[in-house]
Amino acid sequence: MLDAITTPAEVKIATAEHPIHPLIQHRWSPRAFAKQPVEPEKLLSVLEAARWAPSGGNGQPWHFIVGVRGQSATHGKLVEALKEGNLPWARQAPVLVLTVATTTTSSGRPHTHAFHDVGLAVANLTFQATALDLYVHQMGGFSPDKARELFAIPEGFDPVTMLAIGYLGEPQMLAEPYREREITPRTRRPLAEFVFEESWGQTAAVVAEGD
Repeated sequence: MLDAITTPAEVKIATAEHPIHPLIQHRWSPRAFAKQPVEPEKLLSVLEAARWAPSGGNGQPWHFIVGVRGQSATHGKLVEALKEGNLPWARQAPVLVLTVATTTTSSGRPHTHAFHDVGLAVANLTFQATALDLYVHQMGGFSPDKARELFAIPEGFDPVTMLAIGYLGEPQMLAEPYREREITPRTRRPLAEFVFEESWGQTAAVVAEGD
């Protein structure tokens, strides 16, 4: 368990094997969100960051349905689309966002990189949030069909992920097993497991030489 001095944010700082930007090092996905609302100007900043993400052919195939708790019915409708595993904690987040991808191009062809581009936009959003002392938890645990029904999302547009956004709360807010996950240090696979050259599974020389 954490002591009185160490905070979850400190525990979650990435132990990088090579230098990375502090925003990347400090970014993580909490489940405990404070009741403190997100200031409108900060929410606009994170959405503006998403707006300026790169995309194939500058197609910008992303859309966001934003629900601010206590401001409209949207937050509650987004809660309705959550799956049971995320419901206990995500419903407490002051902001919920549904990301949606445009899955057909203007010429009617399949937009084969739409989900990739939505991911890039969400990454921009996430690091801008980190710079503003906000936290983002990205979720696949929701019902796309329910979201489509609740928000009348037309054909050619697919729900991709749900985001919870807010200020960091205390682990004590959470029931188990969420509380334990909140204070468990982050881990990642080593580069050698996924950076290859020459053939599949052969570790790239730059990685092997850097170890």
